[in-house]
Amino acid sequence: MMNNKLFSFVFLKSEINSLRSLQKNISKIDIKVVLVCLVVAFSLTCTYYLDNAHYPITVLRDLNLTGLAQAANNLLFQHANAQLHQLIYWAAVIIFFYFVFPASIILFVFKENLTEYGLQLKNAGKGYPLYLGMLAIMVPLVFYFSSSQSFLDRYPFYTVAKNENLFPNFVVWEIVYFVQFLALEFFFRGFILHGTKQRFGFYAIFVMVIPYCMIHFGKPMPETFAAIIAGVVLGFLSLKSKSIWLGVMIHCSVALIMDLSALYRKGLL
Repeated sequence: MMNNKLFSFVFLKSEINSLRSLQKNISKIDIKVVLVCLVVAFSLTCTYYLDNAHYPITVLRDLNLTGLAQAANNLLFQHANAQLHQLIYWAAVIIFFYFVFPASIILFVFKENLTEYGLQLKNAGKGYPLYLGMLAIMVPLVFYFSSSQSFLDRYPFYTVAKNENLFPNFVVWEIVYFVQFLALEFFFRGFILHGTKQRFGFYAIFVMVIPYCMIHFGKPMPETFAAIIAGVVLGFLSLKSKSIWLGVMIHCSVALIMDLSALYRKGLL
């Protein structure tokens, strides 16, 4: 009996100490890092499921908003510029969940300035030699691989008809495409990186690279591996300069070169 009482006392004391330790750890939780991680998980989930142009139409029909569903269907699938509208819808989803939503969290929840998350222009051109070096490497590589059928089947995202002028639809798409890259850089090299650097320091780069690599799943394997390298390099530059603009420039420049190379190979330039 005495042994049972002693065991119960020791067990109870151990549980109390565990609860105290848990309470102490909870009081040390970095709420900002928790919110950043939750916003990232939520945004990635929404971009994955909502980027299909059929999704809003399905939702509207489920809500018995048949008029709006029909209007959306006409705009996205029946309109003469349906392809452009679908691409703009996809980009709008990315821009909202990669930029508008996290920027709102920064401004209204964290009460911080967006310049603290990579949007400052002060050191934007600090790494320009690297930008020029990357372009010098990428231009010949892109032009070489642009002759492959898999490349031509994928790029540009906006399919230009044989006798179609590049203006206005293709030009409009490229502008929207570039804004999407700004949102993407802000999300990964801005919101995630600068939102967690106080907790993880230099290792915030590698925390950011994991989801950045994963959004490339489904693309060719070399492109996904290249995203890991690019994510680390661009993350280092953003952490050092506190600016994402170099990454935006690199993304937009390479994307434009890829699209123009594809158009040239197809005889549309």
